[in-house]
Amino acid sequence: MRLSLGPLQYFWPKPRVLDFYRAATQWPLDIIYLGETVCSKRRELGTRDWIALAEQMAESGKQIVLSSLTLIESESELSGLNRLVQHGGFWVEANDLSAVQLCREQGLPFVAGPGLNVYNHQALALLVEDGLRRWVPGVEQGRQLVAELCGAYFSEAATLPEIEVIAWGRLPLAYSARCFTARALDIAKDQCKFRCIDYPEGMALTTREGQPFLRINGIQIQGEEITDLGPELGELRELGVDILRLYPQAEGMPEVVQRFDSARGTLLAPARAGGRNGYWHGEAGMRVGQTEPTVI
Repeated sequence: MRLSLGPLQYFWPKPRVLDFYRAATQWPLDIIYLGETVCSKRRELGTRDWIALAEQMAESGKQIVLSSLTLIESESELSGLNRLVQHGGFWVEANDLSAVQLCREQGLPFVAGPGLNVYNHQALALLVEDGLRRWVPGVEQGRQLVAELCGAYFSEAATLPEIEVIAWGRLPLAYSARCFTARALDIAKDQCKFRCIDYPEGMALTTREGQPFLRINGIQIQGEEITDLGPELGELRELGVDILRLYPQAEGMPEVVQRFDSARGTLLAPARAGGRNGYWHGEAGMRVGQTEPTVI
């Protein structure tokens, strides 16, 4: 079982991003995703910067994948996506069908990110024909749905694509053409002044009763809890999951990676350090009144 570092969901200053990935090359990871998946206005690193960083990090021997935007709204965003694909030196994580189309035209292998809607084995088979080599199920797709889809696909095909499951991090729940951060700060989206850079792990959103609920992250809404599938490691193995995705966080990421690296080398599942992912168990994503776990 391999470990991947998912794409950075937050907006950090360029020096912090470069320092983070410089350190990540020394962590026991197998795959690192690079690129902006949330908002094209976040230009601390542009498309050329991400490609240059990918070329540098490829020397570490880890697989580098370039991630695409989840919501593409303009010609300029499509042009940036095309530059990722035209480079041709790395797989692309396609979070929008326009990325699938460009990868198919280029003959480039791609990862179906959680932003794509893959709910049946026929859709998965079509994407495999287009060049899909790895599938990251959406956050709401639990073990039963994934098992049923993989079983139906395998009954008609010789081999499954690689399966990568989000095992750690705040879940990306929704995207919008509107900017939630700008709205919360009562400023226009086109005049946002990149204020989400002030929130390195998103802006906390609480209920009227003051209970933590969601995280606002630009045009993205995340779950509040950092979900943890470490205790479910045994059933992930039985399901045939190939890769565990760990989403970057501002603090404590080396310890998170080390925890999962140690766990994959043993049959003993680690104690829960983050929140329980209800979606994975076919339940509500968040349980009201759940005791907050200690997060490493």
